[in-house]
Amino acid sequence: MNASGPGYPLASLYVGDLHPDVTEAMLYEKFSPAGPIMSIRVCRDVATRRSLGYAYINFQQPVDAERALDTMNFEVIKGRPIRIMWSQRDPGLRKSGVGNVFIKNLDDSIDNKALYDTFSTFGNILSCKVVCDENGSRGYGFVHFETHEAATRAIETMNGMLLNDRKVFVGHFKSRKEREAEVGARAIEFTNVYIKNFGNDMDDDRLREIFSKFGKTLSVKVMTDSSGRSKGFGFVNFEKHEEAQKARGSSLPAVADMNGKEINGQVLYVGRAQKRLERQSELKRKFEQMKQERVNRYQGVNLYVKNLDDGIDDERLRKEFSPYGTITSAKVMTEGGRSKGFGFVCFSSPEEATKAVTEMNGRIVSTKPLYVALAQRKEERKAILTNQYMQRLATMRALPGPLLGSFQTPPGYFLPPLPQPQTRAAFYGPSPVVPVRPATRWSAQPSRPPPTPILRAAVPPRRLLSNISTTRQASTQVPRVPPQAQRVANIGTQTVSTRVPSSALPRGAQQYKYSSSARNMQPMGHMPPVVAPQMGEPAVHVQGQEPLTASLLAAAPPQEQKQMIGERLYPLIHVMHPSLAGKITGMLLEIDNSELLLLLESPDSLHAKIEEAVTVLQAHQSTETPHK
Repeated sequence: MNASGPGYPLASLYVGDLHPDVTEAMLYEKFSPAGPIMSIRVCRDVATRRSLGYAYINFQQPVDAERALDTMNFEVIKGRPIRIMWSQRDPGLRKSGVGNVFIKNLDDSIDNKALYDTFSTFGNILSCKVVCDENGSRGYGFVHFETHEAATRAIETMNGMLLNDRKVFVGHFKSRKEREAEVGARAIEFTNVYIKNFGNDMDDDRLREIFSKFGKTLSVKVMTDSSGRSKGFGFVNFEKHEEAQKARGSSLPAVADMNGKEINGQVLYVGRAQKRLERQSELKRKFEQMKQERVNRYQGVNLYVKNLDDGIDDERLRKEFSPYGTITSAKVMTEGGRSKGFGFVCFSSPEEATKAVTEMNGRIVSTKPLYVALAQRKEERKAILTNQYMQRLATMRALPGPLLGSFQTPPGYFLPPLPQPQTRAAFYGPSPVVPVRPATRWSAQPSRPPPTPILRAAVPPRRLLSNISTTRQASTQVPRVPPQAQRVANIGTQTVSTRVPSSALPRGAQQYKYSSSARNMQPMGHMPPVVAPQMGEPAVHVQGQEPLTASLLAAAPPQEQKQMIGERLYPLIHVMHPSLAGKITGMLLEIDNSELLLLLESPDSLHAKIEEAVTVLQAHQSTETPHK
């Protein structure tokens, strides 16, 4: 029982082992017969919103919660028995281990309820659980008693007893830290030795003969398969560990003398015998240490190179980067003998690597511009991408709300209704005709319709025909709208404004004047004008095109981003090289979007990049001419 405040007792239950599809409604239906419920919460993952497999139920009366705990524990919901216990908000009490009992060597048929029924005679049980995986019981479990005395009685009575014809071990729960400390203490005093690599002709007697000169052996065993053939490893258990007692941590004489010794042409490995969990932990620790050393060794000197031409191999990659320093390794990643389009170049110093990134990033090699950056671990790259996504999401939320004619409305955004005539109400419906977007001049893909249906205002014909005017759109006069909406709703760069006669407005309604050449709509009455917010980030201005910013580009779907940049690149390239504009645009679009935005903002850099692309094209055409 918990208290949420003075004089307000609250009975809260923890319900675990829930099926992922169990909802609050199912739990309410299950537990409401026990008494009035104040709240139910199924705990879910913050990102995926999937159930974590447990919930909290708050009853109004403690007696109702106790009734639910006594009568509904281990009942089945969606094929799984649930586990109920009192909710303990204090993590210190939950993790103290007082009264917690560990049981192992359990029969597979023993489940939570059977374990609870067996140990409930020793005292009040707070929690009871048999650990399971996808294959069923793992053979051990835990029983948490309310008092330490009850746990002690259970251990004294049940330890060594038979449960379903299996002798079980029952003892006080020990944390992982305590268990590792005990293993470390036993490791110093070890007497059991593990031997491997002695071949298939070794047996118990011969192994005892080899190791008996180091002291009295209690047991010797060569591990064999079902046919009696040696597996190549075995164990020797000595009676004493005198050398370890003299120098803490030193090994047995058998280990010191026999490890690395050659027998029958094979080198023996002799070491302390370890349990599987201990061995796995040690290997994991060594692997992490080696991994960290490797990361530190290549920090700041290993480069990641992508967008490689299929004809570039290791030697060509080394040749391209060799002018910038001493290369320790250069590797193009392949699959089935074919290049995967990326590779790695490792320099001898960070200064050389930095110089290579500065000079080679964006340079065209064999008709393709390279992307060169410092190589990153998968975890670092994932963290950076997640951070970029969150920044992009924040930018999208900061954008001004969409206007009429845009495709989508952000969550929580509501468009104020326009004044409508009282007699004939306007409504929004899907357009019967979906305009097809023309294919780009540098793409071979056919025209395709936009992915989202267009919404139009269905106004009575007489109203629609009155006062319709079309004006030429100017990039400095129209409010900024999402590019998908602008390309479909403003085909031919024309905007249409509809004026509703004042006689059609309801009496007392505010009248507005709409203009395609203004950033705001001004009321004809006393309402002050509303000025649209201005974005302070740099924008790319191309005549006849909407200003392009990084946030506007990030708000567009990935498949639309290259399209938006290409529509602004093509006219600029067409002025310089009309006949090659399509090919050069396609080549430049293989560069990252962020670099393309910088090129569009810098005419000199764009001119240099275009001329570099022209040079590559001309060289490519000259090499193909003799073969024709």
